[in-house]
Amino acid sequence: MGQLEDMNVFIHVVDAGGISRAADQMNLAKSAVSRRLVELETRLGVRLLNRTTRTSSLTEAGWSYYERAIKIVNDVAELNALTEDANIALEGRINLAAPLSFGLCHLSSAINAFIKQHPKLTININFSDRQVDLVEEGLDLAFRIAALKDSNLIARKLSPIKHVLCASPDYLKEQGTPKTPCDLKRHRLLHYNLSSSSTWKLTDKQGEQHSINVSAHMIANNGDFLKDMAIAGHGIVMTPTFISWKAIASGELVPILSDYDPPRLNAYAVYPQTRYLSQRTRVLIDFLAERFGDNPYWDQHINV
Repeated sequence: MGQLEDMNVFIHVVDAGGISRAADQMNLAKSAVSRRLVELETRLGVRLLNRTTRTSSLTEAGWSYYERAIKIVNDVAELNALTEDANIALEGRINLAAPLSFGLCHLSSAINAFIKQHPKLTININFSDRQVDLVEEGLDLAFRIAALKDSNLIARKLSPIKHVLCASPDYLKEQGTPKTPCDLKRHRLLHYNLSSSSTWKLTDKQGEQHSINVSAHMIANNGDFLKDMAIAGHGIVMTPTFISWKAIASGELVPILSDYDPPRLNAYAVYPQTRYLSQRTRVLIDFLAERFGDNPYWDQHINV
C-alpha cells in the first residue's frame, strides 16, 4: 500500500469510530488496519489517534491531517472518475438503507431495472424505518422520507411525498364521513408510531392549521399494516400515497377531508459530506430521481 491507501484506512477508522469497526467495513483484518496506522504515524513522525481497547480519538495533529486527507482522497477519486471511459461498466458494491414500505413497494422494481442495466454491480440494502447512522454502519447512502433539518449529510431530492386521510367504504357507511378535522375526535384512528408526534396536523384552503390529538384505536410501526387495517374497516388512517395508491384507485380506501392538506414531505437520497460519492452511487441516485420525479407514478393514478 502507498500513502494514499494509508490515508483511506485512516479516514475509515475515524469515520467508523474505531479500528475494529473500520476493519469490518473494509473487509480487512484488525491487525492489518492497526499496522497501516502505525506505519502512517511512523512515516509522519506524529501520533494521529489516541487508542483504547474500544475506541479511538483524534489528536490535534490527527484532526488536521484528517481534514486534509479527506480533501486529497476525494480530489483523487473525482479525478479518476472524470477520466474514466464513460462507457465502462459500473462495478463494485453499493451499501444503502431504505424505509421498509417504500423500499418493498417501489425500490424493488427500480433496483431490478437498474441492475439489468449494470449487472456487474452488487447491491446491499438494509430495509428499516429507523434512521441509521451512515458513517457508523458503513453505508454509501440512505433514502429518507422527511422534512430534512440541517445535518452533516448531503441530500438530493428524489420525489415529493403526499399523505392522505382515508378509510374503507364500509367504515364510512357505518360510522359516517368526517366533514371537519374536529369530527375526527369521535372516530377510530390508526396511527403510525414512528412519527415524531401523536398529533395530526391539517391545513385548510385559507392556510389555517388544525391540530388533532390522536387517541389511537390501533398503533403500528409499519404503514402497510395500517393500510390493511383501514381496508378491513378498523378506522381512519393518515397514510402516504405511495402506500395507499392502489387501494384508493381500486376503491378499497376512500380519501376524506380532501379540503384539508396533511404535511407534505420529500423522499431524499442522503450521504455523508466527508465521503466521496462514487460514480456507481451517483448513477443510482440519478436513475431514481428520474424514475420517481416531481410527479411520481403512484400519484398519477389517484386524485388527491
